[in-house]
Amino acid sequence: MILANTRARLQRADAQLAVRLVARARGIPAERVEHCLADEGLDAVLDDPVLPPALRREPDAAAASLPLFSYVMVRHALRDTGADDRPLADYVASILLHFGLRQRARQLGAHDDATYDTLAAIADELDAADAPRAFLARAHLGNYALWLSGLFPDHIEQRRWRRGGPDLRYFESMGQRGFRLAADHRLAHEHGLGPVLATAAEQFGVVRVALNQVSDRLLFPHVHTPERLMRQVRDLFPRDVRPES
Repeated sequence: MILANTRARLQRADAQLAVRLVARARGIPAERVEHCLADEGLDAVLDDPVLPPALRREPDAAAASLPLFSYVMVRHALRDTGADDRPLADYVASILLHFGLRQRARQLGAHDDATYDTLAAIADELDAADAPRAFLARAHLGNYALWLSGLFPDHIEQRRWRRGGPDLRYFESMGQRGFRLAADHRLAHEHGLGPVLATAAEQFGVVRVALNQVSDRLLFPHVHTPERLMRQVRDLFPRDVRPES
């Protein structure tokens, strides 16, 4: 089960590295950032806008753990798109960390023998008689839809234009459905996941756009296709918002 616990996985070395990077980027003594850490907690350092570029460019950042790097990039991308919710960033970063392992993205659970290649196949398990499996399927529908549409939007758009595949709105709709059903499941409340899953359902489109920015900048920075340009324009001017003439 994927939990909103990325920050809880951060170690002392992560905090020390973040302090050094922020201090260097701001040109101030590390002691000043350490005082901020002591007074306001680690979140104040992780939320500093100079940290993401420092993690991408500074040689010392090579020592950053995957939880630190993933959380900071997701957190700041979400804030840039208007989703200032730490538990949501925690959860989304956790999806990236789990799904980056082998074929975990295609499994309902880490030790599940079955694999699923499509959202429709996952949807067939939403009302499984086994309550834990039904909950895992619902959460996984949201997680997998977000993973695909968030990190691989160009692939989705190319399949749409060349092969008539589903568009990003389909993934958003399915992902929202999965998160919404998972949030209402009793197991979500037992594990403290109800609020974050409900938020993920409500803000799925915003989160997808934030992850698209992470993907465009970090994973596939040299892609310049008409499909990407069209997607970015659509995200800049959603259907319910039109540019002024």
